Amino acid sequence: MTNSAPRHGFSTLRPLRVAAALATAGIIGGAIGFGAWTAPAFAETAPLNAPTQQRTELSTLPSFADLVEKVSPAVVSIKVVEEETVGDANMPDLPFPPGSPFEKFFKQLQPKGPDGKPLKRKAMAQGSGFFITADGYVVTNNHVVQGGKDITVVLNDSSELKAKLVGRDQKTDLALLKVTAPKPMPYVAFGDSDKLRVGDWVLAVGNPFGLGGTVTSGIVSARGREIGAGPYDDFLQIDASINRGNSGGPTFDIHGAVVGVNTAIYSPTGGSVGIGFAIPSNIAAHVISELREHGKVTRGWLGVSIQPVDPDLAASLSLDKPKGALVAEVTPASPAAKAGIQAGDVIVKLNGKTMNDVRDVSRSVADLRPGTNASVVLWRDGKEKPISVAIAVFPEKLEAASADDSAPSAEGTTQSLGLALSQSDDGVVVQSVDPNSEAAEKGIQAGDVIVKISGKDVKTPADVVEGVKQAKKADKQSVLLLLRSQDQQRFVALTVNKA
Repeated sequence: MTNSAPRHGFSTLRPLRVAAALATAGIIGGAIGFGAWTAPAFAETAPLNAPTQQRTELSTLPSFADLVEKVSPAVVSIKVVEEETVGDANMPDLPFPPGSPFEKFFKQLQPKGPDGKPLKRKAMAQGSGFFITADGYVVTNNHVVQGGKDITVVLNDSSELKAKLVGRDQKTDLALLKVTAPKPMPYVAFGDSDKLRVGDWVLAVGNPFGLGGTVTSGIVSARGREIGAGPYDDFLQIDASINRGNSGGPTFDIHGAVVGVNTAIYSPTGGSVGIGFAIPSNIAAHVISELREHGKVTRGWLGVSIQPVDPDLAASLSLDKPKGALVAEVTPASPAAKAGIQAGDVIVKLNGKTMNDVRDVSRSVADLRPGTNASVVLWRDGKEKPISVAIAVFPEKLEAASADDSAPSAEGTTQSLGLALSQSDDGVVVQSVDPNSEAAEKGIQAGDVIVKISGKDVKTPADVVEGVKQAKKADKQSVLLLLRSQDQQRFVALTVNKA
């Protein structure tokens, strides 16, 4: 279009330039005058917007009008009255990190009531949601209603209904509300998010910035995104515009099925930059079903702390490639402990399904029904080991054992690893780390406790030295250290210096 306009303009102006030349010739030579010239006949042309083959092809692009008309009545706005501390909303962005003494000083200046506690005031928060049943169940985000004292659902026709909270799940950021419906409510059903492909069209409907009934379109930009929102991150990334107030609204496919629940955006400005995230419907449908039936989500529990398997860890464990999840710690008296799972095992299969990474294991275990037996395949000592585990209910609170970092009674060093070590009642304490070493690059710090090396218990620095020696003798490229830092354990593979 941009290139065609100058050409059309040139052809339109050209006869004027020709007429001027003829007129000039007539004046100078006397042979041709103005009265002798007649305007040439213009060929019949079509308007620029006349139908063409190209425009016929463009007309096949989708229109969402019919879809929007069909599903919009099921999408609602949600208003939540909540309490906030007076002064928090007006607190300026302070030029020092959170938790610093200066921040505490400024917070002391906030107004307080007669009891000495900070004053509270009511504030209004807004989000989106959608009906999933005719009798008034509404899906939204946990962060929309969390802490809310009074929840109102605003329908498509602007009428309002009071809602009660049925249940919420912080780990997936989902919540379920219920309104007393005066008549059957229009509702929508969950679709199959696993069938979505990157590039598929999607439609988001919601209440951005309080502007109810807003529709935006885009495509699935990516699948399986981890954004640090929780242990079960598996988001759809979409580029349909999502802004504040869209949280809890549905993402539709082109058939009108709900394939996601809008929950977050990436934005350095606070507004949409084309990177939004939706909870896949296959996760949401399971969680909402649990909330509707029990008011909470009951998840399966194995009782292990796991970490990713990187190439170095895979090599040290004789795995052909990084896969599965490495067990860093086993909770005492847990299902894993009773089944014989050990730190250093790699979970590679669960109920016949290959586990590609930590996320696969976390989600698969959480989806297991407590009280059932699960078939687990471990990678141990260079070969697969199948076991059966009785899955338990994920406990509300887990007590983590802390390491006893007592004063060292003996000292040692392993120069090949870049570590200075000292003896501890609970293992071997890292006294210092060479800042130019691989150990420093991989996050080993002074105070970390080495519990095992290459699967063998460590009681003295000499045990670590012996472990390195045995690795060199076996012509291994690395050794696997089990480290305890505060109340967590993790594995780190360090390259063995052959010199």
